[in-house]
Amino acid sequence: MASTVSDRPGYGQLLRTPGAWTFLLPGFAARQPFAMLTIGIVLLVQHTTGSYGSAGAVAAVSGVSMALFAPQSGRLADRFGQRTVLVPGVLAHATSVGALTALALADAPLWVLFLAAVPTGASIPQIGPMVRARWAAALGAAPGRPASPLMATAAAFESVTDEFTFVVGPVLATALCTGVHPAAGLIAEAVLTLVGGLLFAAQRATQPATRSAATAAEPHRSALSVPGVRVLAVTFLGIGAVFGGMQVSLTAFSEEIGRPGVNGLLYGIFAAGNMLAGVACGAIAWKSGPRRRLIVGYVALTLTASGLWAVHSVPLLAGLGLLVGLCIAPALISGYTLVEALVPASARTEAFTWLTGAVALGQAAAVTVAGQLADAHGASTGFVVPMIGTALALVTLLALRSRLIPRHRGRTVARGIGHREPVTVD
Repeated sequence: MASTVSDRPGYGQLLRTPGAWTFLLPGFAARQPFAMLTIGIVLLVQHTTGSYGSAGAVAAVSGVSMALFAPQSGRLADRFGQRTVLVPGVLAHATSVGALTALALADAPLWVLFLAAVPTGASIPQIGPMVRARWAAALGAAPGRPASPLMATAAAFESVTDEFTFVVGPVLATALCTGVHPAAGLIAEAVLTLVGGLLFAAQRATQPATRSAATAAEPHRSALSVPGVRVLAVTFLGIGAVFGGMQVSLTAFSEEIGRPGVNGLLYGIFAAGNMLAGVACGAIAWKSGPRRRLIVGYVALTLTASGLWAVHSVPLLAGLGLLVGLCIAPALISGYTLVEALVPASARTEAFTWLTGAVALGQAAAVTVAGQLADAHGASTGFVVPMIGTALALVTLLALRSRLIPRHRGRTVARGIGHREPVTVD
């Protein structure tokens, strides 16, 4: 029986991990606003300026700011503890979102909105990476030894949770902005961040050990010094290009056909595909390693994203968007799973934030470029951005795939998540 459970870990076994529910529920509430921020900024600034290009640029500044500051937040959380970083972070974020909203409604100059977007993005709480770090601590993941079979399940579960927020968040933000007030989406984002973040920070018992409490013999180095993390960061840039390109292009497409309310539905279908694929990935006992799954999933993502620009009807766009979403989850899950084998525990939160930041940076660039293309040439041209972003990232991934193999001199490493047999590295 023990062998069967170990070989085929499931969500039920994962959720019975001691202490899991104490950080899962508040973590879900705290990360929900993350999916609302970009679309909330786009809808509000487009309403006040009348330009998707300007709206996308402001959202992009926020995304770039997050990408630059998120790893620093992760490094501080590894060193001083998640609560120490999270409490002032959520307070700063709520204040920054309020200031950006007020300035946009006051028709402030675009450069002022850019300035306000910097602290808004820099203070985004990194709840997802913090939850993943708590899973790793709870399941005893460590580089140089066979990973717990539940780590792949945990990665899938977190991907499902992330994507569920991307089902609910954009739909909720769009409904609030179009049905209540253009600023309602950002106001709700700030309130949810504040309440959820403080509740999550209160769960001290499940926090990973800080670096000062870690093994003294383990020298600290930045997670970005691991070659595999750099490859994954570039790979995740392409995934961010899909998210950003889809958000702006779907919004522009809905406006172009005179049906703005369909935007939330189309993006929700895209995100639902991602969520469903994540559920399936966690339920399957994989015989192939995460590196191979990442490559196969990324090839499929690139192929499906390449057809978006040619679709001009709501049903076809919904169907192809669903396929794109189905291809994202395997790539995300495999990438996050590889972190467990590549990065020591003392830098794991930082590693997760580099990947999250890469998604945000790719999203920011895509929002800017797709917005400019949609303004100048129509909504369909904005969909070129996901195609180019994933293609460039795929070339990098294939060229540098050997760097995703864990190498620990004189130690034993696992061949992949779900493989029980170790192999000694000389």
